[in-house]
Amino acid sequence: MRHGLTLAEAALWMKATFKLDVEIVTVPVEAYDPTRGPGFGWPDSLPWVNPSPNMPTLAAARCYPGTVLFEGVNLSEGRGTTRPLELFGSPTLNAEALKAALLQKYPAWTKGCALRTCYFEPTFDKFKGQLCAGLQFHAEGEVYDHEAFRPYRMVLGLFKVLRSTQPGVLQWRDPPYEYEAERLPIDLLNGGTEIREWIEDPTAHASDLERMLETDEKRWKEERKPFLLYAE
Repeated sequence: MRHGLTLAEAALWMKATFKLDVEIVTVPVEAYDPTRGPGFGWPDSLPWVNPSPNMPTLAAARCYPGTVLFEGVNLSEGRGTTRPLELFGSPTLNAEALKAALLQKYPAWTKGCALRTCYFEPTFDKFKGQLCAGLQFHAEGEVYDHEAFRPYRMVLGLFKVLRSTQPGVLQWRDPPYEYEAERLPIDLLNGGTEIREWIEDPTAHASDLERMLETDEKRWKEERKPFLLYAE
């Protein structure tokens, strides 16, 4: 969900992986260290430039590997507000109960940010003109911990908690989505059915998801090593 590469590093990986017959000339950035705060890859001396109309802040980019999953469900991901992809909700959501259940069930997945209950009214997209209750992820300032923040796991935990504590509030969106007309959007976003099946299985635990994710994460970290131009 987050490759952790610069554009040049990604280009080098693509050339090798897909055996592209192209010449790539990289121009390294001086004194660039993606492990150094507070920007962790985006120096605070530079103004933020939106890579997308609905990603207006660095905090949104940090949340995106998790909050993009809201595109695969019926809940609003904050499009139509001033903080898209940093908050979510719906008119029928009990935000206080959800926050309490998430912190109780998956505390390890909520670290590195602050969670705040909120209310918002989208001006377009899902639930346009309707008052929504939800949560906002604060991934900036002193509450943000770059090493501890795991937005993908946190959102998956949210989905699983919602399914068990507030039946009917969370629903999978039907296709089409983007370029796919058959597979469920949530499966397309996750690269398969395994994640959705974990969420739907009441007997599945956090450790089961961790085993699935850690296998791919370890493999990817090794695969990308030869193409890193900067410190990990």
